[in-house]
Amino acid sequence: MTHPLDTFNFRQMLIDSPDQFRTGFDIAKDIQVNGSFTSIMISGMGGSALPANLFRTYLTDLFARLDSTRQPLAIYQNRSYTLPQEAFSNCLHFVCSYSGNTEETITSFEEILKNNLPCIGLSSGGKIEAMCHENNIPHIKLPLPYPGFQPRVGTGYFFGAMLQVLINQGMVPDEKATLLETVEQMKKSVASIETQGLELSKKMAGKTPVIYSVPFYKSVARVWKIKINENAKTPAFWNFFPELNHNEMVGWTLPQGNFLVVMLRDAEAHPRILKRFSVTAKLLEEKGVTVEMIDMKGESIFEKIFSSILLADFASYALALEYNQNPTPVDMVESLKKLLVE
Repeated sequence: MTHPLDTFNFRQMLIDSPDQFRTGFDIAKDIQVNGSFTSIMISGMGGSALPANLFRTYLTDLFARLDSTRQPLAIYQNRSYTLPQEAFSNCLHFVCSYSGNTEETITSFEEILKNNLPCIGLSSGGKIEAMCHENNIPHIKLPLPYPGFQPRVGTGYFFGAMLQVLINQGMVPDEKATLLETVEQMKKSVASIETQGLELSKKMAGKTPVIYSVPFYKSVARVWKIKINENAKTPAFWNFFPELNHNEMVGWTLPQGNFLVVMLRDAEAHPRILKRFSVTAKLLEEKGVTVEMIDMKGESIFEKIFSSILLADFASYALALEYNQNPTPVDMVESLKKLLVE
């Protein structure tokens, strides 16, 4: 039964999210551009930028496992108005804006067009789609499966579509069949992940979450932070071992608030990093800080990434309801946009 605060049926968006990968593959199956590339640049903001770091993490593992003889693909991100220097040499550009109207991304797209750089647009419509059609640029039309659908929930569409393009270009090995088998297994775990998320939300309530991870999954920790910000409308922060032990942890000498530190532990991490998890947790607890240790679950890198993010989704969704908030809208972002126009 839909919660009365959940007027956009955000919970159903989360339940359906594993199916996005298959759709992403399908909508990009015919997309290809001329050229040979050694890198990609993903331009996007907010929820449309979330897939980029996750993509890098997945592809790093893919090359290590399946094609160690091939030079790993360099993956760059542009989260601003202008392109970095890496954008101009043998680089394929993905222009990502779910709405198609993101100010920073449109400005970057204009620079891409001005410099005649190879690119592909991904949006549900908007100005990005129009610019693609006007300039004969391939465009991938992203779905809008629900009214009020949010880009931060559409990571699977972006991920699947971009991976399919790289497969089409011959830039990465084709592991789609394996990924889709994993997705089917993940779907069987959705109910248990939702239950775990509800339990975690009760521990988060009234506290400021701080997410820590191993270095390989630091992109996942960042996504956790963003999900809590946008879904539960509350501050959250993130960092990763072992770097945080050299600076941030000193700040816990004098905690100035009520925090919950969520540690995303990967059993396959370096043993010294795993030692740091337990020792750091002990030191924090001695300072009165609550620590929740969560072991990342999954048989593959892909499964660990997206099962963990689904847990973040359900936990932040439940936390939003706990705080009497509708999890879908991002009113402060919309207010900012209006003020920028004024």
